[in-house]
Amino acid sequence: MSIELLIEKYGLLAIFLGAGIEGETVVFLGGILSHRQLLPFWPTALAATLGSFAADQLFFLAGRHARSYPAVRRVLARPTISSVSHLLERHPTGFVFAFRFIYGMRTVSPVAIGASQIPAAKFVLLNAVAALLWGPLFTALGYFAGQGFEQLLGRLPLPHHLFVAVAAFVCVIALAVVFRKQLMKLAARI
Repeated sequence: MSIELLIEKYGLLAIFLGAGIEGETVVFLGGILSHRQLLPFWPTALAATLGSFAADQLFFLAGRHARSYPAVRRVLARPTISSVSHLLERHPTGFVFAFRFIYGMRTVSPVAIGASQIPAAKFVLLNAVAALLWGPLFTALGYFAGQGFEQLLGRLPLPHHLFVAVAAFVCVIALAVVFRKQLMKLAARI
């Protein structure tokens, strides 16, 4: 079975599942695949949105209902959580809305939010709004990056196109990690 057929058959499921755990790369690649017309744009964006929303709800519930479990306690004991908790206490609404846009904060933040006093209904609403923005945004970024790569490099074979896209995205993520503290300060101002 060719890679194109695998993508057409399982691509939307992969986007849904991949969007939930640090899924920017998966959703970005989904946008590129949409540009290559292997996946339709709006169903790809919807799969990203729903996968992100569902995973964050599960992580929130883990923080809310399983905070005494050893695995959840280990997550809550991470040094990253102290900075998350500080931002969450100072700017609860802004942080709940923005955490998915800060690379590296994606999976630990909903657990910390679940362990906090944020009402579940508030989290569901803010999580839904943020997911509705995040899914189409990262899908569109991948789509337009695919167009840009094609204009710069011509129409590459799909594996080469995906390799270039992943390499470029890794560079962007590396910059985001380097400037993570500044991004967290920016999120705190929201």
